[in-house]
Amino acid sequence: MKNKNSIVLALLCLYSLSVSAQKKSKKDEVVTIETNQGTMRFILFDETPKHKENFLKLTKENFYDGTLFHRVIDDFMIQGGDPDSKNAKPEDNLGKGENGYKIPAEFNPKLYHQKGALAAARDNNAKKESSGCQFYIVEGRKWSKIDLDKQAARAARKLTDAQRKVYETIGGTPHLDGSYTVFGQLIDGMEVIDKIASLEKNERDRPEKDISIKVSVKNMKKKKITRKYGWKYEA
Repeated sequence: MKNKNSIVLALLCLYSLSVSAQKKSKKDEVVTIETNQGTMRFILFDETPKHKENFLKLTKENFYDGTLFHRVIDDFMIQGGDPDSKNAKPEDNLGKGENGYKIPAEFNPKLYHQKGALAAARDNNAKKESSGCQFYIVEGRKWSKIDLDKQAARAARKLTDAQRKVYETIGGTPHLDGSYTVFGQLIDGMEVIDKIASLEKNERDRPEKDISIKVSVKNMKKKKITRKYGWKYEA
């Protein structure tokens, strides 16, 4: 009888821990990327846990500080995170630097390449695994209904009405959906993306003047994030 009670107690403890783990946190991390062109802030998605954990880890290790936005294409995206870009000379060819590992793809139809999306860069590997460090921020463009229909047909992916509205009115890069992992979204500083994307670049799409970055993270109450930045969390 004593053993039976012990088993029941153990099961109840496990159940309690499980329920506790399922409760959504009242706080979230806000990632800040500072540049000489302005400051951007992001939230990272719980639906992409491997990418979220990795980006936060690198941020807390100051991995990104001093790296550059080394590839900038107007109406498309701005890319950074190459460790070789630290102290790079103007003639250096950037974009191939890595940190020694890849991250399994975490595609989610809810997460898409709207303007301000934070996504993981990758090479042409068959599994579409992400770079362990390089990332990009979507600028994109606005899409007409006709162009969006054509793009959706080629991608064999059905967009929701809400996603279509965003691509038509705010913009993004729908042709990247399902091929690159989106793991965060800008919540403050949208104008900074446009400012960086419009800078003069060389033939390799590297800005003529270096855009170095400093990345930090702060834990904040979700209610404060919503109040301050307008980001709405799912109930």
